[in-house]
Amino acid sequence: MLVLFVLLLAILLILSLRERMRMVNFRNKAWDVSEISTPSPLSQALAGLVGTAGGIYLSLVLLFTFLGLQLPERVHLGELQMEPLAAISIALAIVQPFLLKLFQLKRKI
Repeated sequence: MLVLFVLLLAILLILSLRERMRMVNFRNKAWDVSEISTPSPLSQALAGLVGTAGGIYLSLVLLFTFLGLQLPERVHLGELQMEPLAAISIALAIVQPFLLKLFQLKRKI
């Protein structure tokens, strides 16, 4: 069960990073005029993923603090332990580029 969860998480992470790399390449394609060293699409995608997850995490912490809600310190998934808000933040950051693409496709139709 844990192996399947970790494998699914790894696949989603790879697909999310690939989608973020595609989005960064699409945005920078017309504007790339510098021949100087530039960050790789993977490093930009990973930085975007971590930045998005961090922003979501901070927003959730502020929301839960404001509402006075109590969460357990750790959630156990088999042998894996994690902070619930951090897990939610990473999950939402991984899913975000797919949801964005869905909204873009919906607008085209």
